[in-house]
Amino acid sequence: MPPQQISPSQASRSPWSAAMSQAAIEAVGKALSRNPRLKVVAPAPAVREAEVVFLATPFQSNEAALLPLGSELAGKILVDCTNPVGPGLTHGLGNTRSGSEMVQGLVPGARVVKAFTIYGFENFENSAYPGYGDLRPAMLLAGDDAEGKATVGRLCEELGWRPVDVGPLSSALHLEHMTLLWIK
Repeated sequence: MPPQQISPSQASRSPWSAAMSQAAIEAVGKALSRNPRLKVVAPAPAVREAEVVFLATPFQSNEAALLPLGSELAGKILVDCTNPVGPGLTHGLGNTRSGSEMVQGLVPGARVVKAFTIYGFENFENSAYPGYGDLRPAMLLAGDDAEGKATVGRLCEELGWRPVDVGPLSSALHLEHMTLLWIK
């Protein structure tokens, strides 16, 4: 059975809209109006239908978002786009392990790849460097699953980025520090 699609006006009446702020509902509506190929689907059916899943929640919401989806995420590539930002722009896990390793611990059957975390949203709308020819920005990625990293690398290329594999999932800690540096 295909996932149920809803329109921007239906987003505010969806079963999960109670958990969404008005700003989030408006942001979803805006995204849907800009790209007609997008659709809003409840998490479990969306994950079941997906080949690759992107985790793009506030870091503190990861556990609540992932635990109910553990069985659906088994064997799936899960791209961790989150960063554990703590008070005063510090690493939210005390620099002892990466947020991606924590994500992997929450869903051990998923194939976690850290990517899409070291740039702001404006770079995703247009990653080109005007005046620099075909220069593409690097997208750093980390993970323990070689096939998963290769798939995410191909997605990066399709989106105009040059994928750079920085090593195992434990290297995600350094990508999270880069994000903190970028924010500062």
